[in-house]
Amino acid sequence: MTTSASYAPTPGAALHVAIIMDGNGRWATARGMTRAAGHRQGAESVRRVVEAAPDLGIRTLTLYAFSSDNWRRPPREVAALMRLFRSYLRSETDRLIANGVRLTMIGRRDRLPGVLRAAMEEAESRTRSGSRLQLRLAIDYSARDSIIRAAQIAGEGVAHTRESFAELIARACSQEAGERTPDVDLLVRTGGERRLSDFLLWECAYAELYFTDVMWPDFDADALAEAVADFSTRDRRFGGLSVAAI
Repeated sequence: MTTSASYAPTPGAALHVAIIMDGNGRWATARGMTRAAGHRQGAESVRRVVEAAPDLGIRTLTLYAFSSDNWRRPPREVAALMRLFRSYLRSETDRLIANGVRLTMIGRRDRLPGVLRAAMEEAESRTRSGSRLQLRLAIDYSARDSIIRAAQIAGEGVAHTRESFAELIARACSQEAGERTPDVDLLVRTGGERRLSDFLLWECAYAELYFTDVMWPDFDADALAEAVADFSTRDRRFGGLSVAAI
């Protein structure tokens, strides 16, 4: 396995890595634990990955924490997740500030508990000056819904470029007006599944995909370094030809 110590990012790298954090429940069930315990252990993996990301050349990290379809899960599990999100924000904000991490949320907010919304707004405000890493948590997020809302914002009869429409998608995801996050370079999914699950569909148009059987609670700095090292071997042509083919 490639380790974080052995992988050296390209000088000046500013990668956007997105992660579908899958496998918490299965990890816990296999150990005779509750699914909630698996989610709590998954929060520890979030801390490890956030701390490791900047040294791997990652400047934007988007984590899929709760999809809009996850409301279909048992109410007890959903409530436990909402409490966990709030606890994470309250316990980690000072650490994020110390590490130069700016935290933002993408997704709907109107369906979240009021106490969670307040914690989100406080964390966003307190970490606003972070410049080492932008950490985005996708909560109550659906890529298809965000594209629909962007189209509604655009209105009829308006000609848009890809860039201007991307700004509308950012607004639809609760980002500030005029703020544009770079497209995803590398999409990682843990837990052995091989699908996108309605995550950043527009932003992942040319993302490299990396799937691993490692369950999210076991994902650590070395696993992230291995994914980034694999990404560094990819030939990204964006519809053109590789240098070797010219």
